[in-house]
Parts: sequence; C-alpha cells; structure tokens
Amino acid sequence: MSPTTVALQAPGPYVDADAGLAPVGERGYQQLGAHTGHRHRQPGTRFAVWAPNAASVQVIGDFNGWGAEPRPLLPAEDGSGRWAAFVPGAHHGQRYKYRIRSRHTGQTVDKADPYAFRAELPPATASVIWHLAHRWGDDAWMHERTARNALSAPLSIYELHLGSWRRAGDGRTHLDYDTLARELVPYLQWQGFTHVELMPITEHPFYGSWGYQTTGYFAPTARYGEPQGLMRLVDALHQAGIGVILDWVPSHFPNDAHGLACFDGTHLYEHADPRQGVHAEWGSLLFNYGRHEVRDFLVDSALFWLDQYHFDGLRVDGVASMLYLDYGRQPGDWVPNAQGGREHLEAVSFLRTLNIRAYQAHPDVQLIAEESTAWPGVSHPVAPDGHSGGLGFGMKWNLGWMHDTLRHFARDAVHRSHHLDDLTFSLVYAFDEHFVLPLSHDEVVYGKQSLLSKMPGDAWQQCAGLRALYGFMWAHPGKKLLFMGGEWGERQEWQHDGTLDWRLLQQGAHAGIAQWVADLNHCLRATPALHQRDHEPGGFEWACVDAHNSVLSFLRHGLAGTPTLLAVLNLTPVPRHGYRVGVPDAGSWTERLNSDATCYGGSGLGNGGALATEPVAAHGHVHSLALTLPPLSVLYLEAPR
Repeated sequence: MSPTTVALQAPGPYVDADAGLAPVGERGYQQLGAHTGHRHRQPGTRFAVWAPNAASVQVIGDFNGWGAEPRPLLPAEDGSGRWAAFVPGAHHGQRYKYRIRSRHTGQTVDKADPYAFRAELPPATASVIWHLAHRWGDDAWMHERTARNALSAPLSIYELHLGSWRRAGDGRTHLDYDTLARELVPYLQWQGFTHVELMPITEHPFYGSWGYQTTGYFAPTARYGEPQGLMRLVDALHQAGIGVILDWVPSHFPNDAHGLACFDGTHLYEHADPRQGVHAEWGSLLFNYGRHEVRDFLVDSALFWLDQYHFDGLRVDGVASMLYLDYGRQPGDWVPNAQGGREHLEAVSFLRTLNIRAYQAHPDVQLIAEESTAWPGVSHPVAPDGHSGGLGFGMKWNLGWMHDTLRHFARDAVHRSHHLDDLTFSLVYAFDEHFVLPLSHDEVVYGKQSLLSKMPGDAWQQCAGLRALYGFMWAHPGKKLLFMGGEWGERQEWQHDGTLDWRLLQQGAHAGIAQWVADLNHCLRATPALHQRDHEPGGFEWACVDAHNSVLSFLRHGLAGTPTLLAVLNLTPVPRHGYRVGVPDAGSWTERLNSDATCYGGSGLGNGGALATEPVAAHGHVHSLALTLPPLSVLYLEAPR
C-alpha cells in the first residue's frame, strides 16, 4: 500500500451562520473549530463554536487586529447554540480567540477554541488556525494492527513523559517531536517494548500538571513543536513496529480563564453545583456527563486522536473518579443519583458510549481504563441495549497487583515468607478483567522513592531484587507497563522539570538491569506461553507456593502445540541447590532466562543453560527438576519442544 495523505478540512462548502450551519455529524471536530478553505473563491477560515448562553460572539485574532475590526459570529437557526461565520483572509498559522458576552451577566471573556487543532506555546493561550496534513508512511503497521493490539499479543508498554525523558545538552531545553523520534525509536527497538504510552500531550497551561490538566482536547502541546511533528513521531514509531498509546483525560479539566470553565458565562461544560462540578482532591472541574453536547465533545476528542494521529489506543485517566459521585468527598458533600446511590450513572453511560463509538470506528485499537476499585466488568462488553453489561474497555490497569507486589518487594527478605499472599492473591482475580500490570509514574513521585530505592538490602541486593521484580512481572498473566527510567534502575524519584540520569545506563549494575529488561521483552515476544493466554485461567498453573523458603513457582501455558514455560522465583538472598519442582513434561528443559547471570550484574549461579527432568514425583507431576536457585532471582525454563 502506498503512503496516504490526510488533510482535514470541513466537509462541504463553507457557509455563514445566517445561511444555516450544517448539522454536526458523527465527527464534531469537522464542523466546529477553525477550518480554512474558500467561499465564493475567496480564501479564509470558517469559525464555529458552541456557546448557547452567549448574547454575542466575536472572533478576534491576528487577521483583525485582535478586535480592532471585530467579526461577529452569527447564531445557527436550528437553536443548537452554535455560532459561526466565514472570515475572509484569516489563514493557516494565525492566532485567534472567541470574545463571548454572556446573556446572563453581560460580562465579556476571551476564550480559546475548544476545538482548536493547535494552541500557542504556553504561557500564551491563544488558539492557532491550523490544517492537518501529513503523508503517512505507516500502512504496513496499520494493516497489522489488529494482531499487534490483540488480547493474545505480547504487549509491553513503555510509559513516557516527553518533556523529561531526555533534554538537550543544556539540560533545560525540551527536545522537539522530530528529535524525540530520532532518539526514541532506536532506543525502544533495543529495549524491545512493543508499545509506548505518552503521558498527556494534549495542550495544558501548567507544565507541572504533567499534562493531566488539559485545555486543548484537540491540540497537541506546542512545547515540542507543531502538530505534524507529533504525527511524524507516531509515524516513525509505527514504521519501526512500535505502537503508540495516548494518555487521555476526560475526567476533569482546569479552571483557567481561557479554557472551558464558565465558557459562555455559565457552567456549560461543568456542573454548577460544586458538590458535582468541582473535584474534591484536585480542585479542577468535573464534566457534566448528563449533557449530550459535553458527551459528544469528549467522544469527538477521543475519535480525533484515533482518526487523525493514528494512535493505537487511549489510556483513559481517572475512571474511578468518574464512576463514583462521592469520590474523594466527605458525607454530605456529594449529591446522590436518582436512585439514591453513589454510582455516577451519567458517567457510566458516557463511558459505554465512548467505548462503543471508538471500537465501532477503530476495532483494532485498545481503550485502557485506569480504574482503581472493584467496579465489575470494566473490560467486559457493553450489552446490546447499550445501557447495561460491562463498561466496554478493552483492558484495565491492575492497581491491586501493583500495590501488593511493591509492598512485598519492599519487605526485608527475612519477613517475606510470612507474606507470600502479597504475590499470590492477584491470581484469585487475575482473569476477572483483561489486565495491564502497571509500574507507572505514580509509583516514583512524591516521596514514594524510585523502584530501585524501594528494594531492601545493600546495593547488590537492591539491583537483584529489582531484576526479580521485573522477572515476576513479565511472567505474571497480564500485559506489562513500565515507566521510563525503571528499565535501568533509576535511583532518584522522577522530576518532571528535569531529565532522566542517562549516565547510569553506562554503569555496570544499571546497564545489567537495562539488558535484563530488554531480554525480558524479547523473550515475551518470542514465547507464546507468556502472552497467548494472558486473560484465560488455562494459561496459568501454580507449581508450588513454598512459604517456608520464600519460593514461588508457576507454569505458563500457550495454545496447544506451544511449549510450557516454568517461572521460579527465589525471594531470599540465600541460594538453594537441588530445589525440586514438579513439571508436566519429561526431557531437557532449557534455561531461557536467569536474572542472576553475570551479564545482568548477578553472581552467575544457575543451571548451565539446560536441565533434564528426573522420574521423581513432585507437585502433582511424575517428573521434576532439581534446580539451583540463585539468590534474589527469577528463572525461566522452557519445556522440551
């Protein structure tokens, strides 16, 4: 297939609002916002905005002296609350805002365009007229995407904050999208991650929000360049065989004056009642999901990133805060639903609609929920009626696994034998949802320490413990997610206004951890037993839970005809010789990976690359292996083919 060119323009001829604005279709972003084109052979831009409670709306910008020659928008005759006009001479690259006078208060505010495709570089806040044209070269990836994103595929996700992954030589200047593409692609190819997840790159005024306080739901942040730069970054990753997931925030938005807050002088996008409209913990504003225009706006945003930027999925932030009316609130500080309960029924309806629409438009993507409670059926299909069943996500972050696992690995080894349920409990519910196992940015900030610093013991034991943690994670059912810097054992907490300590990657122990993660990723890709049945109970089987010795062993099974993989985890700094584990197949088992190998910074203790079974019954099997277990280690052994 040849490369494709996408140039987003408004469908059909341009019209003034007084001539009747065409109804918003399936993609609201094709009608609302700023769209360049011609009317009566005259070049210009059509502006359209939803402001139902405005007394008047003007567009001001570079093309009219910022209001020196005001251009009024006219209300649509259909009563939709939309205003529109064609402005001759307004062109690509010019800045603009809407000047909105409230019908209720008479006050006038200047607002950025909610549907703008580009925003000014913060701290400036204007919108920018921009056409989206890019010659895509990722046809091969798009053709294969169904298989690459499947529940049975190997998914290993590298979570990335673009502004602090790496910076220019002065340590202060952000890399632009194109430079990031040149440096990120070969790095991820070496590391073997199948996907990268970008922390929110939708425009946000406060850099310290990490992108989670979004004002530009259709505009990538200008901090790293123009919109086409982001397209080129996604394109380059796709051409290298790497998927790209966008961290997307429909749960709340900031109260900045130029943004969505009190957009037309009323609480248009948010609830008026602070018990419903203000996030109790973050101080940001909550969307009114009961308003169909607000739901359409958010669904439009999700589809926009999938349509126009070829993202392979969305990680939906803050789902738990959307599902519960009392989230983070004290008794009396929230409003029950119509049935008197705490469930946010309008948000549930929105999430189901979001997933239905996204998967209808792009059945080969994944929508992944960050949901921290036991809400049932997050990754189960929506019922045919669209109003019951699951929420319809493809996957869900397993935050319970994360908390339990990190708590266990932070324990001193002498205490671990009493707490193996930290690691075994996740298998009680591992197949209730389609899980992603996340070790994300949230676990390495605000005094939580880096992953390496959480490990007990001396420096050698900390590195060995981290390698064991990753070995357990990569063998555990579920897809994998690791925040940047974790792959080499960053020692410091993440700082959004700094950069990773790339010098560590050149040091022996840290280089060994990085090589371990790379080999885990390549093993994951090459070993069907580690991914084909991630979400099926038949893909996992305990071999032995030995609390006395702090040893866990389990089997991973792929589809019929693929070899079984045995994972053995020694959670103590004491090596064990002749440790017997029962296995289902007789013959020579290949030692695929050993976290204690010297190339990873280990002591070099192991099983010589392969080990033959003995006819000694153990753990329900007639054959077993007498293993050497290195200290603080994980072994992967593959059954005879």
